[in-house]
Amino acid sequence: MTKRYFGTDGIRGTVGEAPITPDFMLKLGWATGRVLVRENGRARVLIGKDTRISGYMFESALEAGLSAAGVDVILLGPMPTPGIAYLTRTFRADAGIVISASHNPFADNGIKFFSAAGAKLDDAVEERIEAMLDEPLTTVAPDALGKARRVDDAAGRYIEFCKSTIPDRVDLHGLKMVIDCAHGATYHIAPNVFRELGARVDVIGAEPDGLNINHEVGSTHPAALRAAVIQRGADLGVAFDGDGDRVLMVDADGREIDGDDILYLIARDRHGRGDLGGGVVGTLMSNFGLAAALETLGIPFERAKVGDRYVMERLAANGWQLGGESSGHIVCGHVQTTGDGIVSALQVLSIMVREGRALGQLLDGLEKAPQSLVNVRLTPNADARALMDEPALKSAVAAVEAELGDQGRVLLRPSGTEPLIRVMVEGRPHLDVDGLARRLAGDVEGLLS
Repeated sequence: MTKRYFGTDGIRGTVGEAPITPDFMLKLGWATGRVLVRENGRARVLIGKDTRISGYMFESALEAGLSAAGVDVILLGPMPTPGIAYLTRTFRADAGIVISASHNPFADNGIKFFSAAGAKLDDAVEERIEAMLDEPLTTVAPDALGKARRVDDAAGRYIEFCKSTIPDRVDLHGLKMVIDCAHGATYHIAPNVFRELGARVDVIGAEPDGLNINHEVGSTHPAALRAAVIQRGADLGVAFDGDGDRVLMVDADGREIDGDDILYLIARDRHGRGDLGGGVVGTLMSNFGLAAALETLGIPFERAKVGDRYVMERLAANGWQLGGESSGHIVCGHVQTTGDGIVSALQVLSIMVREGRALGQLLDGLEKAPQSLVNVRLTPNADARALMDEPALKSAVAAVEAELGDQGRVLLRPSGTEPLIRVMVEGRPHLDVDGLARRLAGDVEGLLS
């Protein structure tokens, strides 16, 4: 069955444009509730959100739809996506709903679901929800309507969980950090986690107004963090995206530490202590240098399609625990069921404390190949899949691949979360990967004009 609404990371789009409208969210809440009640009897669902202004509207619509289906609702307010996954498990809820468009600008919003186990919903459940959307909305009897209540201590519960994911003996006293919360869902949580563990914390990007989420801050705009770390003489910086499931770091010199770097550090550390539990799952975007460094250590490495959903699928299939994306989605399966920016940062800080070395010194043994990524924004009516099949574009890709030979690779793919074609070229240091990526991006733009 081809899904009409659910993509690789839930349902996402521009607010006010179908399906990101209040009437659809009302129906989606009802359809979800009907599926859960049919399968579980009386059901209970958590709802959390990031800091977008549209979150208020969609929270109310989802709550009304779930109540009409006879489902009780627990409202968490602003909460990082991984925090909602954790609380769904601890509250023994039947599902968790996240209202967020992650790293997208405020004008977008979306819906993500977690199962009772704190994992992404199975395809089969998403398909049943989509099928229920075709049914007329009906309301259960008045005495069977769902009730709603708000949890006031959700942030404190999640803060304590994050701290529990590293050993009690890890003490961050003496570390000076800058935290960039992207004006998003971590703004009232991440600074407290690191402060309570002893670090001196300066904060940027922690003044959400509903409109500024991800705007020139956060993991998708690391320049703000680099500047703050250098200006304030910090030991390192940590940047999250709008919903807190991504993380990037910066060392004292302003060098960016991306998801591939973080995967390498955690994998090497856990492997060295005999706790890795198998291999590592990356994606098609993972740097060649990461694969080579893990191979040198004797750590199995496998690539999945881009998207944390596919990383999770491969981890489950292999029985492994650690995987992620270069964008900063890191799954530390030994402590969390989904990508968690705060938890991933804590794993790295724990390594720093244990080894007594600065962040920039930990990356010995990892030599990444130059990689260039150019995003081409699609025109409103462009069909990304059809564009990818254009003979002229295939010829352009083949020409670049011929220039690279066995010294590099090309990857073109439609984004699963934004109206973009992502053009990536990776190659040995002597190759002009930036120029080749720009050339291919120009070919894509030419087909759009």
